Amino acid sequence: MQTLWDISPPVNANSPVFPGDTAYSQRWSAQIGPGVPVNVSALTLSPHVGAHADAPLHYRADAPAVGALALEPYLGACRVIHALDCGALVRVHDVADAMLDAPPRVLVRTRRRTPALWSDDFAAFAPATLRWLADRGVRLVGIDTPSVDPADSKTLDSHQVLLARDLRVLENLLLDDVPAGDYELIALPLRLTTADASPVRAVLRSLP
Repeated sequence: MQTLWDISPPVNANSPVFPGDTAYSQRWSAQIGPGVPVNVSALTLSPHVGAHADAPLHYRADAPAVGALALEPYLGACRVIHALDCGALVRVHDVADAMLDAPPRVLVRTRRRTPALWSDDFAAFAPATLRWLADRGVRLVGIDTPSVDPADSKTLDSHQVLLARDLRVLENLLLDDVPAGDYELIALPLRLTTADASPVRAVLRSLP
């Protein structure tokens, strides 16, 4: 029997968000009661809450929205690499030993435990690492932190590498309990035709 790992953090009003971003909120448009047969809610949230896929539109004004992206990068063989205690940046030497015969999707675990509250003390990708991965055929990268760039970055150098190398990205993954190794990734973004990102329900499935 194949095993599933849910690598999506729970999304609710307590979900941490980047300072200044729109937190999750929910209100009820209808609630079950006399003459009302269903519950219906309205949600307000940034598409960057929880596990999400950034679109090129997030970091270039005339780039494609998330709903225009091909789905193939978000579905298929994937390798989880542990780079625990790597410091502020995931560098090439943190992942190189685990990349032999790697599939085209790579998720990097940097945290021993995901914090419940926002903290800007998180690991990001060094731009050189993303270029190195792209040179080896990687099409999608993922990380268990809010961003591939440091929280205080104004130039978003790693995001610009994603754009230049046409890499897809998943951020805010929950990899706390996932062993290093190979899996099937399923993390499809919604077909939001004008959005800069999309929430995903990201899962890993053990290989047969």
